[in-house]
Amino acid sequence: MTVLITGGAGFIGSHLAEALLERGEKVTCIDSLNDYYDPEAKKRNITKALQNRNYRFRKEDILNQKALEAAFQEAKPEAAVHLAARVGVRPSLKEPELYTDVNIKGTVNVLQLARKYSVKNTIFASSSSVYGANKKVPFSEEDRTDKPVSPYGATKKAGELMCHSYHSLYGMNITCLRFFTVYGPRGRPDMAPCKFTRLIDQGKEIEVYGDGRTKRDYTYIADIIQGITAAIDRHLGYEVINLGNSNAVELQHLITAIEKELGKKARTKQAPPQPGDMPATYADITKARRLLGFMPRTKIEEGIKRLVAWYRENKDHT
Repeated sequence: MTVLITGGAGFIGSHLAEALLERGEKVTCIDSLNDYYDPEAKKRNITKALQNRNYRFRKEDILNQKALEAAFQEAKPEAAVHLAARVGVRPSLKEPELYTDVNIKGTVNVLQLARKYSVKNTIFASSSSVYGANKKVPFSEEDRTDKPVSPYGATKKAGELMCHSYHSLYGMNITCLRFFTVYGPRGRPDMAPCKFTRLIDQGKEIEVYGDGRTKRDYTYIADIIQGITAAIDRHLGYEVINLGNSNAVELQHLITAIEKELGKKARTKQAPPQPGDMPATYADITKARRLLGFMPRTKIEEGIKRLVAWYRENKDHT
């Protein structure tokens, strides 16, 4: 099977490519290597994959329809995993136009080509951010998601709706996976697990927004990859599925776990709650278990242990 991955040089995409190559699939990776964070980090992410003869990398922007079509035409993928997006809640407040262009127009470009080239299965990377300030926990796919609290969350919800329209019109198999705070080796440097690890190790202050009691359903990268590959292998029509660890962890607990692995104490600075931030995320994964056989196995303490070990080996680049 040939799988085309957009955003394939990023954190999740690079891990997914390696997992697919290990099981003998052919992978075409599309990534613009934008400067949301250091493009050199993304290049390092795909170093191992580039050594595999079944891997093809193309530096392209999903907003460039002509270049994107050339990639689809060359690869002739049986499955497409659309991970490329502008990410992050807080940056989306500053650049809503950019987030709208990339996350909505870019998604339409991918869907159009998946239809044109008869891709058998398409996976869309959505986010727990679509739940907004949902007070009912855990978050279920049946909950209302029409009140996102950030442009980022709104664009991801729009992407889900666009996916549904393509399924309805053209009978495409499209699975929307709502990721819950993915972390682990090669993780995004702006997200708390990697960011706090780096700052605590360097003896620098970390900002704790609000009272430090916000909760996130931190989900280890290997567990997320298991869920994505299961979705690739199943043609489900149209489905929206949570992928989370189903265990909400307080921010202070995360900090304590990092302190323990580093053997260093964090220097914290209290900061006001941030607009657009959700007080808690917590996934109901009943549907993921039923449809994908999804079974997250990595507790936060073990995940942080692996993250810190990776950080120590790569700290010159983080």
